[in-house]
Amino acid sequence: MTKEEQKHLYEGMYILSATLSDEARQKALDKLLSGISDKAGEIHKVHEMGRRKFAYEIDGRREGYYYVIFFSLPSLKMKDLWKEYHLNEDLLRFSTLTVEEVQESLEFKQLLEQ
Repeated sequence: MTKEEQKHLYEGMYILSATLSDEARQKALDKLLSGISDKAGEIHKVHEMGRRKFAYEIDGRREGYYYVIFFSLPSLKMKDLWKEYHLNEDLLRFSTLTVEEVQESLEFKQLLEQ
């Protein structure tokens, strides 16, 4: 297997705009998933974490919809995926980490009110 073909397991956290309708939010999520699949990636698990308040304002917004996606992707395709993310107006923030295993369940801790 060449370096171009070697896949790594990733955990991606995505925050979509809270101003999207349910239908538009589903389309935005589908766009994220197809972006991975189109680059020879494989989706393992999608966790919808729901609408959450931010700890601080992001681009004038106080809330967003959180998703955590576990996927495999050839490592050299990640750069192309990030370029797509930066062009996606519905995607407020994203983070991608290399992980060892897919988490079957996730929970967010509540932020303390200040």
